[in-house]
Amino acid sequence: MALAASVALAAAMSADASKPVSSRTFEFKYTVRSKELPKDARRLRIWIPVPASDAQQDISDLALKSPAPYEMHEETGEGWGRGDAIYACNVKKGNCTDFHALFIGMARAAGIPARFEIGFPLPRDRKSGEIAGYHCWARFWVDGLGWVPVDASEGWKDPARRDYFFGAHDANRVLFTRGRDIRLDPAQQGDALNYFVYPYAELDGRPWTGVQSSTSFSDLEPGGASAAAR
Repeated sequence: MALAASVALAAAMSADASKPVSSRTFEFKYTVRSKELPKDARRLRIWIPVPASDAQQDISDLALKSPAPYEMHEETGEGWGRGDAIYACNVKKGNCTDFHALFIGMARAAGIPARFEIGFPLPRDRKSGEIAGYHCWARFWVDGLGWVPVDASEGWKDPARRDYFFGAHDANRVLFTRGRDIRLDPAQQGDALNYFVYPYAELDGRPWTGVQSSTSFSDLEPGGASAAAR
């Protein structure tokens, strides 16, 4: 099963008009493969996240190729639930998931609406290639501005741009889903998902780990030509 889409990223969301606006247009591929099913298996269901257009990204030419029948649902589920904020406080370290769980928890404790977003990062120094793993960030609500982005992880890794990532995003990312404690549509039989960026599968109504995914990208030149094909 393969999902491909052209993405135009205009990272113009900024609480500070003086911050530079970046943009990037690329093709993104998300491939899912299943292991061989047990001989007595009756039904395999696989859910995969699908990116959607919003104010910061424009998804076009979305195509899904599958040897089996499938359905497309616009909503993948929402629900702001628990993160690992306590863990991050206790060990004073973590990855992007822990950082933003802590940020969201602190914002909500102060009465500021905040939400979790997850997708994939694009390397700044490459025009094409495989993407090793996910990346996540957060947004908080400011009256008069709307949902303002913050990326504590990128700010920690790149201190020179720490102020930039509080209130703005660059174009080196693609958003797939929002929220935690996810109930899928159609609903899964298993527990709610902590987050949804990798495929989730159930075999005969039970969670199954026999699916794998890979992601890759290729910048698109003006006119739609792929950078990898040059």
